[in-house]
Amino acid sequence: MKQSIPKTPGNITGDSEFLLLRFSEEPELQPLIFGLFLSMYLITVLGNLLIILAVSSDSHLHTPMYFFLSNLSSVDICFTSTTVPKMLQNIWTQSKVITYEGCIIQVYFFMLFAGLDSFLLTVMAYDHFVALCHPLHYRVIMNPQLCAILVLVSWLTGVLHSLLQTLMTLRLSFCTELLIQLACSDSFLNDVVMFLAAALLGGGPFVGIFYSYSKIVSAIRRISSAQGKYKAFSTCASHLSAVSLFYCTGLGVYLSSAGTHSSHSSATASVMYTVVTPMLNPFIYSLRNKDIKRALKAFFRMTSRKGPLVFS
Repeated sequence: MKQSIPKTPGNITGDSEFLLLRFSEEPELQPLIFGLFLSMYLITVLGNLLIILAVSSDSHLHTPMYFFLSNLSSVDICFTSTTVPKMLQNIWTQSKVITYEGCIIQVYFFMLFAGLDSFLLTVMAYDHFVALCHPLHYRVIMNPQLCAILVLVSWLTGVLHSLLQTLMTLRLSFCTELLIQLACSDSFLNDVVMFLAAALLGGGPFVGIFYSYSKIVSAIRRISSAQGKYKAFSTCASHLSAVSLFYCTGLGVYLSSAGTHSSHSSATASVMYTVVTPMLNPFIYSLRNKDIKRALKAFFRMTSRKGPLVFS
């Protein structure tokens, strides 16, 4: 969502600062941009918090599917909180500065939560695969221990991958003469590591999701009644929408950065990936989900009575 440009000439040091790319340099547009991103951020946080509260407060939603959904909502809040608050601060203070340490920390958490989004979407695809292709063994296969292990492995993989990429970034030195390619040291090893990580941790989850849904489609085709096919497909519609949105916007970020030299085009694509996608996920999972709607209605009825909230 930003392009970092060193503030001082020469290679940067630990005390150096970067300048963040703005969407517009027009002063009169800054309040509008600030209000827009603040609204989107608040909607994202509130929407995902409501899903977490709905799942936590309703014992009927204590199932693997909603356990993974609440984890995805938590990660989405953290994902958008990695970049948007700093961006809002810089717009409000009319500053484009971020410290070198702050940039490295932001890179670490950005990659961590982006990877977690991908892993959790893959785990949710596996959950749908088991539910539709092995319904009689669903409770045995998707037991609480396996669900916890899947989430734990996702976190461990995300932490290790993000740590590796951050350490590879720390070995680089940066220059002011270059606008698009800031690193002036040899970045061949970084490129190799990034390519392998993208192939394994980006392509791997995508292949897993594709395989799961290929089996799901085959299972749905074997259902004789049209109503049964519709009911089976509707259980996957929300997840398919979230997967399509996540990977399409992620691909847009890659293509915009690789195929054009326009920094503003890359920034716009990054906003779709880091702000719009987490904001839309609560709507995707709640608008057509009767269980979430019912749980939210019960939660608001409980809060309107001003009684104690007891979470199961």
